[in-house]
Amino acid sequence: MISTRQPVYSQLVEGFGTVTITPVDPAADSALIHSWVTEERARFWGMGGAGRELVQEIYEDVDRRTTHHAFMAARDGERVALFQTYDCAEDRVGECYEVQPGDVGVHLLIGPSRGAAERGFTGALVGTFIAHLFSDPATRRIVAEPDARNTKAIALLERSGFTLGPEVELPEIDLPEVHLPAKPARLAFLTAPEPRPANR
Repeated sequence: MISTRQPVYSQLVEGFGTVTITPVDPAADSALIHSWVTEERARFWGMGGAGRELVQEIYEDVDRRTTHHAFMAARDGERVALFQTYDCAEDRVGECYEVQPGDVGVHLLIGPSRGAAERGFTGALVGTFIAHLFSDPATRRIVAEPDARNTKAIALLERSGFTLGPEVELPEIDLPEVHLPAKPARLAFLTAPEPRPANR
């Protein structure tokens, strides 16, 4: 099944390719997402035991929300990452720190590499995601909350300019449509750059 969703952002990254960000189509993308989230390398994503049907149901639920969004990122047309954003005030992380206006939370899952690892690959994608979020003037700060045990993700955030915050315990969510166990997380913050003054 081919997605009919249209990209919401596109950026040519010199020496890397064109990165496009497109809303997840749960029916069209669920098989690929399922293949990613059930790999051992994605254990911190928390969906290792999910079947494809459950993955589709989860992203159909996200698709219905106005506070949470999921996107597929493609490099020159090949889907390479799953990128999610959310309103921190409407998410469990909002119980763990003082949410400020313009805070946007993020989750990122890079798809499995084909062949040898490519230097700078993840950094180029993260840079595009940051540019996309800050292209909206309403976004004042990006908030990440990787699993506190995920040292690679925490190091990536630091390299990308994030400032590390405290370690917190994300509370359990147990609702009919979604269950998330409690999780130790490390907060990280990236504030929007100050606008450049206009030339006079």
